[in-house]
Amino acid sequence: MSRCSTPWLLAAATALATLASPSVLAQAATGQTIAQGLERPWAVAFLPGGRFLVTEKPGRLRVIEPDGRIGAPVAGVPRVVDAGQGGLLDVITDSGFASNRTIYFCFSEAGGNGGNSTALARARLSPDNRSLQDVQVIFSQKPKVRSSLHFGCRIVERTVNGQPDGTLFLTLGDRYSQRHDAQRLGNHHGKVVRVGKDGSVPGDNPFVGRRDALPEIWSYGHRNPQGATLAPDGRYWIHEHAAQGGDEINLPLPGKNYGWPETSKGVDYGGAPIGTGKPSLPGVEEPLHFWNPSIAPSGMAFVTSDRYPGWKGNLMVGALKFQYLARLELKNGKVVAEHKLLDKVGHRMRDVKQGPDGWLYVVTDNRDGKLIRVRQYNPASACKRRPSGAFGHRIGAISSGSRCSGDGGRWPRSGLRAGSGLLPRPPPAVR
Repeated sequence: MSRCSTPWLLAAATALATLASPSVLAQAATGQTIAQGLERPWAVAFLPGGRFLVTEKPGRLRVIEPDGRIGAPVAGVPRVVDAGQGGLLDVITDSGFASNRTIYFCFSEAGGNGGNSTALARARLSPDNRSLQDVQVIFSQKPKVRSSLHFGCRIVERTVNGQPDGTLFLTLGDRYSQRHDAQRLGNHHGKVVRVGKDGSVPGDNPFVGRRDALPEIWSYGHRNPQGATLAPDGRYWIHEHAAQGGDEINLPLPGKNYGWPETSKGVDYGGAPIGTGKPSLPGVEEPLHFWNPSIAPSGMAFVTSDRYPGWKGNLMVGALKFQYLARLELKNGKVVAEHKLLDKVGHRMRDVKQGPDGWLYVVTDNRDGKLIRVRQYNPASACKRRPSGAFGHRIGAISSGSRCSGDGGRWPRSGLRAGSGLLPRPPPAVR
């Protein structure tokens, strides 16, 4: 053994001892496939009896049984524009679904002269889960333009003091070709809007009464927000796609400006500066967190259950570009650490939601898309026999790098390798 190798080995041993603690090993996770064979699923919601409601981008709504069986397309879905990023996108169930069977969904809606925009609809799901009844578009983004990009389209039911207040948040993209509209209040491009469940305008929206602004607008200066959720304290969080870099997490406040396209923490495609070229401007809200390079964030959800020891209060964000689920640790409202999960699945993570059972569920945006239940990695049982039969042949384990996953005994991809920043990189003599 060379003399130069000794310090590295001692450092590695120290690092490995640290990594053996549960808090570090808990970075890894496994995925349990509930259903597969979905065509480009975009969002998941939850129905009574352990059933799931999933959108497929081409315009189909599916009910998935607890055993993984995928039902026939639900009848009554309006025609969608399935082009580019458009299609049937987000879906949620009403907080009173048990009694009213109401759902809300958003989609790309066709208009005249080949234009389209994001629309928000309300409907009742029939008692047999086979059809939509009383379908009504309650909001339609204005103006419609010829574009197949940047629809936004995440729906969140607002709560105040822990109780639903009868309104909905909807994220709206800038439609790509209309980026400068994001700073103009006479349109819905690049905005977050807030509407009543019947499509009415809440009287306390920030721009109500202004002749130069549309009354549905809640906040503006957004690019393409495709993730939205409520934090445990009830605050509304979103994230939005940047261009080549500068994906952001924001907390949209009423009437506030979030900067696009005048300022960004990243650069445009090809490396060109965005807007003023400055990373911040007076009067513009700063992002809570940003990514460089872009990870192309998708769904997002907070962990509030006790299913995942050490993860409670963490924020989960899907990454389309790099095909993983990000776990963000927060402290005093700031992101202090990020961990990659399910990065061996090999699919684009499109949506993540916490179910009524406390488990996290992910849908993957592929032509053979999956509905996956996230399980926390347990080193003590990693090599035990996988569960079988409980959910039929569709169920399988997807590892994030355990020694049982056929990866040659490597550590999980959560940073447990030499050169990762947790283990020191060995000198050339011992590589």
